[in-house]
Amino acid sequence: MPRISVRTGTTLNYEISGSGEPLLLIMGTSGSIALWAELASRLAQTHQVIAFDNRGLGGSDRGTGPISVASLAEDASALLEALEVPRAHVLGWSLGSAAAQELALAHPDQVASALLYATWGRSDGFQRAVLSALRLPYVHRDMESALVTSGLAFSPQLLDHPDFAQMLEPLLPAFPQNEEQMQVTVEQWDADLAHDSLDRLGAISAPTLVVVGEQDLLTPPWQAKKVADAIPGARYELVTGPGSSHGTHVERPEDLTKIVTGFLGEHPISR
Repeated sequence: MPRISVRTGTTLNYEISGSGEPLLLIMGTSGSIALWAELASRLAQTHQVIAFDNRGLGGSDRGTGPISVASLAEDASALLEALEVPRAHVLGWSLGSAAAQELALAHPDQVASALLYATWGRSDGFQRAVLSALRLPYVHRDMESALVTSGLAFSPQLLDHPDFAQMLEPLLPAFPQNEEQMQVTVEQWDADLAHDSLDRLGAISAPTLVVVGEQDLLTPPWQAKKVADAIPGARYELVTGPGSSHGTHVERPEDLTKIVTGFLGEHPISR
């Protein structure tokens, strides 16, 4: 995959696939490009998909300075500038959705539409408990425990599938691979816990879709609904039934693709 230096002082690993209007994908905590699984290739059938590794993970350099939701949003903005993409649809998952919020607030001219998947505006007590539990194995550099607890991102149906371990195996390279990347992931969990945009979301002007699974334990539906209610004109989509987890894009990529492409079709950049 190609790498490109950006104005925020790091070099980002990225991948471009498909053709059409540009769609930037911003990854969630601990993940790299491969964790988009089937979703990226499905979306590339209708759009030019730009996926990248957040700083310090996958093939991207750590750079200097703190990792925060705002700094990750600036990295995304800088990547679009470096690729000479003046305006794009932006789809963020989990931590990526928080970065997409900040990107839409700080650089509205770059964001044609905001698709906030598995999102929240301010952690509540339940969410802080879940995120703190997921953070702890990375603090202790215990990758085995980190992978076990990552099961919270999936549905009961998938976790109970007899072939779950084999199904997860292709995604293992998308998780942190060394101690430095585990430390970056700790910083990402800290960014998740510190994220607080709820009182500012009313300033987002881009057409916005908020989508979440009813089985999502990391960013529960009631948290996503608060985001949708705070953004003028935002559409709220609740995915229901088996596989509607925090990793809906892994478990039900076809359904999520239909929701995303349907929304994008209603909000073309050319308009």
